[in-house]
Amino acid sequence: MNDKRGYYCLKSTAWRVVWLLCLIPLQGRAAMFSLHVGEISSPGLQATNVVVRYRLSDAGALDLHIDRLALQRRIWRDVSLSCQKTVISDQGVIDCPRGTLADTAASTAVSFSLDAAHRKMNVSLQPGKDELWQAQALMQSGRWQTTLEVAGGRASRFPADIGLPVVLSGGLLNGQAALNGNTDGLQHAEGRLQMTDLAFADAAGLHAGAKVAAHADFNLQHDGDRWNWRLDGKWSAGEVFWQPLYFAKGGVTLKAAGWLDDRQVVLEEGRLGIAEVGEALLSGKLHRAGNEIDAFDFKARNLDVAGAYGLLLKPFLEKTLLGNLDVAGRADAQAQLREGRLQAFDVALRDFDVEDKNGRFAFYKVNAALPWAADRATQAALQFAGGKLLQLPLGASVLKAKLDGYSLTAPKLQVPLLDGVLTVQDVSAARIADLWHWHLRADLSPVGLPEFSHAMGWPHMDGKISAAIPLMTYSGGQLTTDGAMQFRAFDGAVKVSNLALRDPLGLAPRLTADLEMRNLDMAMLTRTFSFGAMTGRLDGDVNDLELSSWQPAKFDASFRSSPGSYPKKISQRAVENISALGGAGAAAAIQRSFLRFFKEFNYSRIGLSCKLRNGICQMDGVEPAQSGYVIVKGSGVPAITVLGYNRSVSWGELLERVQRITQGNKPVIK
Repeated sequence: MNDKRGYYCLKSTAWRVVWLLCLIPLQGRAAMFSLHVGEISSPGLQATNVVVRYRLSDAGALDLHIDRLALQRRIWRDVSLSCQKTVISDQGVIDCPRGTLADTAASTAVSFSLDAAHRKMNVSLQPGKDELWQAQALMQSGRWQTTLEVAGGRASRFPADIGLPVVLSGGLLNGQAALNGNTDGLQHAEGRLQMTDLAFADAAGLHAGAKVAAHADFNLQHDGDRWNWRLDGKWSAGEVFWQPLYFAKGGVTLKAAGWLDDRQVVLEEGRLGIAEVGEALLSGKLHRAGNEIDAFDFKARNLDVAGAYGLLLKPFLEKTLLGNLDVAGRADAQAQLREGRLQAFDVALRDFDVEDKNGRFAFYKVNAALPWAADRATQAALQFAGGKLLQLPLGASVLKAKLDGYSLTAPKLQVPLLDGVLTVQDVSAARIADLWHWHLRADLSPVGLPEFSHAMGWPHMDGKISAAIPLMTYSGGQLTTDGAMQFRAFDGAVKVSNLALRDPLGLAPRLTADLEMRNLDMAMLTRTFSFGAMTGRLDGDVNDLELSSWQPAKFDASFRSSPGSYPKKISQRAVENISALGGAGAAAAIQRSFLRFFKEFNYSRIGLSCKLRNGICQMDGVEPAQSGYVIVKGSGVPAITVLGYNRSVSWGELLERVQRITQGNKPVIK
């Protein structure tokens, strides 16, 4: 340099950088100014090979070049600033009304003014039409302040590596911010940012947004060793998918305030509002080191249950028993987390209706108080005006249970069911090592079969049904019974023993059991299933039953006449239907002989068995015959014997035969 008189030097790192780029003599005029700095380094800033040139002979051409510029985590290479008509006054004011700022990726129009005497700086960037980014800085008496403003800024200009979980691909930004501080750094910041038509996504497709409109006001204040912060924002329009949640139209507001330091972020008070759901009060504490929640408190009043379920709960329950519900009503809710674990919650339901769209259950006009705490016992109470369980109507009930940490006990629960009562006793449930274990026993007082069958959509049945269920236990994903389940139906007895059910709510539940049926009234049975009239009594056994995904995989089934003396009659239609199950012969014989004039026949024994293995039924009857087996053995006058000829029948074919019979169609005899 030809003239080394008078330079301004500022203590602030930012101003050092500015003035290293703009060391221009304040007195006199130099034909050529050139400055080369090998490295500029400070916390958060590093510049390598900084070259500044100013040529007065070229109408004040100013050029700046930096090989490598690192600011926080962002790195630029081959950064250049070119201003062809730069005016430098004797007072140290540098004006560049029109220049270009560029790096290896892009370039933009720039204008700036540096006032060395008053330590002021104004910078304007105009990277596109109707787009303006501005900054103004002032430093006096060891303090500085900066104003930032953006008008029509494109959100896509933000690079992908700035720490956001998504990449911004569209939308406009408008806003302003004021920052001030001293030689120790930033002390206060406040501003407002508006976003319109914002679009974003991540590479995995798990987070995305389109046409998002939102605004936020923020305030950040340094206070000793911590920062006090305040945020007031509203997302007013646009759709967002944030796996697994989907918001179709915005309507979310958040007002929050708290503080943060090097160790934690504290939310002292927050108010979250979601359209068509309600508002909640929030507070909590987050450890910054591992992003772990140390404390969190949630309290909401008068929530719309339908909105909360559809928007916030259903996405997490899709593959569970609660994944396809119709709900209505209002609710209050609050919860506490401490050290990352649920400590307490309290849910109150008012006029709550819930109905499973798959028809498994429904409860109407539910009012409930469900308090829970990890360190003390609480009492839960629930009442409903009515409901359904597998299409069976339930009457009004009041249910109470004791909650003690991760356990639940209820000595006795009673629910009216049709014209009877379902009584559940000795209910106990506990969560141990992240697995649920529970047991109960139940009884069903006699219920009229006509009403029961109508509710279940079954053929009309007469008589009564009752049940006694022994201690039933669920542990480790398997349900078992301690003893046999007893039922009364068709004027006989049904017993289910050795019951075990693995993964009942999973994708492939597996059930094993043994069934014993004794002294069933065949007249009631055949009348119910349109089989053709039969009188007598029937015994049956189904041993080693295995169901996989509720489909039979294996069993040994046998049905036969009960021992004893009683009328034994079988109609011509029943003979034809039995023939359809076991093979051809009887129906043709009837039509070719005088037997066609009789409506019913006598028999001495009846029996049919099936051993299912690998989808094939090995069939048998009461005794062997010359070319098959006997299903119905005739006796007296008139009498008829029905033979079966197909010993191996596919399970699917057998089901089709049964379906044709029970639907009242004429059997196809092969």
